[in-house]
Amino acid sequence: MTVLNLPEPIAAYFSANRQATDSLVHCFMAQATVKDEGQTHVGLDAIQAWKAAASARFAYTTEPLTLDQESGYHIVTSRVVGNFPGSPVNLRYRFCLERGLIASLEITA
Repeated sequence: MTVLNLPEPIAAYFSANRQATDSLVHCFMAQATVKDEGQTHVGLDAIQAWKAAASARFAYTTEPLTLDQESGYHIVTSRVVGNFPGSPVNLRYRFCLERGLIASLEITA
C-alpha cells in the first residue's frame, strides 16, 4: 500500500469514502461541487445523495497512489477496485481546497 502525505481534507475524504456517507460530507464546503460520470452535484445534500447512490450500486475500495499539484489543484490518482464494469481502474481526483475544506472535486478516468 502506498503511503502519501495528503492534505487533511483529501485524507479525510478518502478515509470517509471507506465509511459512512454522513462523514464524507464533512470534508466539503456547503456549496461544494462534485463532477463524476458526466453529472455535477452541488451542495452537501446533493453530494451525500451522489455518494449514497454510488455505494448502493457498487461495492468498491480506493487506494490513493500518487499526489500531484497543478494550477492550484491537488490531483490524486487512485486505484479503484470493485464489482463494477471495468474494475479495477485508476481514476483521477482533482481537488480544489478552500479554508481547509473541499470546494470542488472532479473525478475522471
